[in-house]
Amino acid sequence: MKSKRDKRKNDYTKLKRKVFFQMLLIIFAAAATVILLRFVIQRNLSVSDSIVRFLMNTFYLRESDAVIIYRYTFLNNYSVITFIVILIFLIILLRFTISWFTKYFDEVSVGMDKLVEESEDEITLSPELDFMENKLNQIKNNLAKQKKAALDAEQRKNDLVVYLAHDIKTPLTSVIGYLSLLDEAPDMPPEQKAKYVGVTLEKAYRLEQLINEFFEITRFNLQTIVLNKEKINLLFMLQQMADEFYPMLTPHGKQMSINVHGDLTLWGDADKLARVFNNILKNAIAYSYENSVIDISAKQQDKDIVIIFTNQGNPIPQAKLDTIFEKFYRLDSARSTNTGGAGLGLAIAQEIVMAHDGTISVESNKENTTFTVKLPC
Repeated sequence: MKSKRDKRKNDYTKLKRKVFFQMLLIIFAAAATVILLRFVIQRNLSVSDSIVRFLMNTFYLRESDAVIIYRYTFLNNYSVITFIVILIFLIILLRFTISWFTKYFDEVSVGMDKLVEESEDEITLSPELDFMENKLNQIKNNLAKQKKAALDAEQRKNDLVVYLAHDIKTPLTSVIGYLSLLDEAPDMPPEQKAKYVGVTLEKAYRLEQLINEFFEITRFNLQTIVLNKEKINLLFMLQQMADEFYPMLTPHGKQMSINVHGDLTLWGDADKLARVFNNILKNAIAYSYENSVIDISAKQQDKDIVIIFTNQGNPIPQAKLDTIFEKFYRLDSARSTNTGGAGLGLAIAQEIVMAHDGTISVESNKENTTFTVKLPC
């Protein structure tokens, strides 16, 4: 905290120094001018002679009458006239000082206009405001990055919608085609009918999966995460999930190994945390090697419970590790009708974990990929 305060003080050093010397110069100039004006009004007799001559020539007065008017009008009101002249001068000086100082606000205002207008020009201010210039340019760059990230996410979503719409047509065409064959040939041999029914059912399941992904995209944009927390037996939850994934693991010779103590409990929303683990495990199953083991372990670490999911598979490039939790991001660059989802699973997992005041991270090397979820006890 102290270093931040020192930094803030240093930021204003140039501006404070400039304002201090400028104000000091103005004070000295004002004092010198006031003294000079008093001296001129008080000592310069030519002023009185000029006024008397002006009255005589303008109003055709005698010299004695002009002197009397001068004496009663000007000389007897010397202090008031001096005060008015000095006051007028000080007002002019103050106006000039304010104009000089407000130019800094004008520069900052112009810089903020560039932010609002999203101008590509760099924001430049006076040397005394270099700290403000740096902050405004930093805000400008952050806004540009956020805008680009939002546009990229929107583009990825649009691409996925187009891909999913295209993919829906394929299984739907197959379903219609096979059902038409079954309808047109009621006396079809049982073996062939069973084959066509099996293919139709498989395509219908795929169609259901794609439609669910459409709902996932919409739900992610509209949902607000509300937690209904309860006590959760972590081992029981993970064992249930392993049983649910068994049909997906067996055809490829994959297995799940759960190393969690039976007494380890969580305090959280069971349904939403199950969704987190489900999304991580689906990712692990999709990208792990055949005949490999997906290891799940958990332990208590200080005031947190750390759950680790490890699978053996091709390493995730570092560039993709930095964006893997972004919404509508898919790990495989090419579309895959078997493993490519809507690119929301890990993004949703991160949202839920953060709502529980936890963290989720991923590491990947040549040997394995590890997802780590850290949740408070």
